[in-house]
Amino acid sequence: MLDAVKELNGFHTLEHTNGRSNEHANGKVITADRPKDKAESKEAIETAVRNILANVGENPDREGLLGTPDRIARMYDEILAGYTTDPVKLVNNALFDVDYDDPVIVKEIEYFSMCEHHMLPFFGRAHIAYIPSDKVIGLSKIPRIVEMFARRLQVQERMTRQIAEMIDEVLQPQGVAVVIEGSHMCSMMRGVKKEHPRMMTSYMLGKYKEDKDLRREFMDQLRQ
Repeated sequence: MLDAVKELNGFHTLEHTNGRSNEHANGKVITADRPKDKAESKEAIETAVRNILANVGENPDREGLLGTPDRIARMYDEILAGYTTDPVKLVNNALFDVDYDDPVIVKEIEYFSMCEHHMLPFFGRAHIAYIPSDKVIGLSKIPRIVEMFARRLQVQERMTRQIAEMIDEVLQPQGVAVVIEGSHMCSMMRGVKKEHPRMMTSYMLGKYKEDKDLRREFMDQLRQ
């Protein structure tokens, strides 16, 4: 079961598709002369940062900026680590047989991600529910699943779907519900420049998609 998660969620699968990507959710990511190893990737990012600094009118060689390309390269390695996270190792067989068929809800999962359109942060909280069939997953694994997808260049709508689909693939539950709220710096710092906009997205599978009373119960619990 878990091996299918790798392809479903794009782990280490890189493919050229006529110069276009059909999203990293299904394992097809464009490789534009992708460096072969971590050291080459870091060097390429540092060169790009120096070019950006020079072209916005800064001096990349002044004291305050000398270490900036290195710091940014190391930062990207951390905040975009979801591309190299192995979902099978993440779950690590933390699936447990249980005689329980009521909703399991994990609320208020903090996340930080990067908008793929402007490469500015967006952040907020994820709320997840599932109804077990015959297994539950270790509690710590659900926030780790959220983090794996958040630590990529993302759009909130896709991330919501990816989280739901992975939980559904791993657990094969009776139903999955994912609600994500996010504040996006691309609309707060630029563009419309509104200070407190929040975006809400949801994705439902199984019983949560079919049963409006079950959906309402989940949403009511989020308001408590």
